[in-house]
Amino acid sequence: MLNVKTLVLRTALDLWQRRRTAGLYTSGHANPDVQTHLAEARDWLCRAQDHGSDEGVSYGAILGEDFLPSYPETTGYIICTFLDLADYYADKAYLARAFAMGVWETRIQMDCGAVMGGMLNSHPTPAVFNTGMVLLGWAALLRTTGDERFRLAGERAGRWLLAMQEPNGQWIRGNSKFANARTTTYNVKAAWGLAEMAVALGNPSFLRAAERNAEFAVSRQTRNGWFRDCCLQDARRPLLHTIAYTMQGLIGIGRITGRNEFVDAAALTARSLLGLMSSDGYLPGKIDSEFQPAADWCCLTGTAQTSIVWSQLAALRGDACFAHAAERANRYLMARHDITNTNPAVRGGVLGSWPVHGAYGRFKVLNWATKFFLDALLIRQPTAHAPRVDLRCE
Repeated sequence: MLNVKTLVLRTALDLWQRRRTAGLYTSGHANPDVQTHLAEARDWLCRAQDHGSDEGVSYGAILGEDFLPSYPETTGYIICTFLDLADYYADKAYLARAFAMGVWETRIQMDCGAVMGGMLNSHPTPAVFNTGMVLLGWAALLRTTGDERFRLAGERAGRWLLAMQEPNGQWIRGNSKFANARTTTYNVKAAWGLAEMAVALGNPSFLRAAERNAEFAVSRQTRNGWFRDCCLQDARRPLLHTIAYTMQGLIGIGRITGRNEFVDAAALTARSLLGLMSSDGYLPGKIDSEFQPAADWCCLTGTAQTSIVWSQLAALRGDACFAHAAERANRYLMARHDITNTNPAVRGGVLGSWPVHGAYGRFKVLNWATKFFLDALLIRQPTAHAPRVDLRCE
């Protein structure tokens, strides 16, 4: 229990932070132009990569301050977004950026094969989740470029993940020191990275390990779609962010293996989330076991991820209700996307929470929030390979 003095000090600090940041971000606007938002978010990620002396992408920025150091975990899956940008804009500059990110990741890979937890640091500790996120990027680059560095790095990372895995498919050993090691059902997204590398390498042992983790994740799902032990800190009230990671991982592995039960599990959660969304696209940042809101703020990262999942399910299942939900979520995100700020560390980036003092990524712009926002918008755009199809939601 907090004593009175500590509570008073925390309250005072929170009020001071709210006042300090009040004029440092746009409080909302009504510009719904998708191309404008794509360009601003894309350019923010480029600036985040260009900051500092390495090729990684900055973690983000505290409001009122400059970019933070590079973040290996999220740089790993931002690679995939830059490859998508290269295709979308037919611009090889984004491919060059993705390639540089991937090579940088190989240079800082730990001797054991793992990827470090936290921001770039001189005393790295291994992290299962982070390793899986970088595998997503390395696998995509290996398929795109065939570069031997990505094959070797992927093999080393995959072997380390297998060595850390429990017989039931779970990962307890090797989890990040920044998270509760026993509440990591969301590691199934890391397993998706292992599955993607399995395909890129033609390695059936990697693929089976990913399947075992997906089976474990499904075993943690309740009848209403909620997942047990699925949060960075509070397993009783998990973040929408980590719930969405779990859906993304299950869909990814389900599509690779053809095991529809994994996609079905993600769809169950995604459908329950439809009932929590407000008419303006708001989703609560935390959700309890009864699938009721457990926070009065929005996790913008989780909303963007959920939008991606809804778009994927709309395409996989032909269900327009998911497509319309994704559009509504995207409008909510765009209305809170700062595209006019004079601060280059803020303009075009996506905040952790809305309001900005919400408990996830408080007072920060985050690179992964921006990445998922870009992905959520890109997946809704028609391309030569996937023209947009409007369905009727009954």
